[in-house]
Amino acid sequence: MYTDISSEGFRHEFASGAGGDFQFIDVREEEEHAEVHIPGTINIPLSEFPARFDEISEEAPVILVCNTGVRSSEAALFLLGMGYDQDQIYNLEDGTKGWMNKGYNVECTGKEA
Repeated sequence: MYTDISSEGFRHEFASGAGGDFQFIDVREEEEHAEVHIPGTINIPLSEFPARFDEISEEAPVILVCNTGVRSSEAALFLLGMGYDQDQIYNLEDGTKGWMNKGYNVECTGKEA
């Protein structure tokens, strides 16, 4: 099973640099990501996951995010099914909405908010 992680947990474990290299994948659709996203995320929509998951390295932790944690949990299960190490897969359980509700920085259509 993958690991659910809160925004606070992510910021403590990964964003602080303590977690080393990681991949931060936003699985929302391209339009959603363009509208607002967490800085540093790479957009691979869930609808394109089967064709694009090989863009995600198995060598570094993968943090998956969507709007509320539902689609990202589906992506986590997909990666596990493809043989990714369960200890390397994280689901940002409160999603982009939770991140924003905590007042953390986001980027909107190319500008910081």
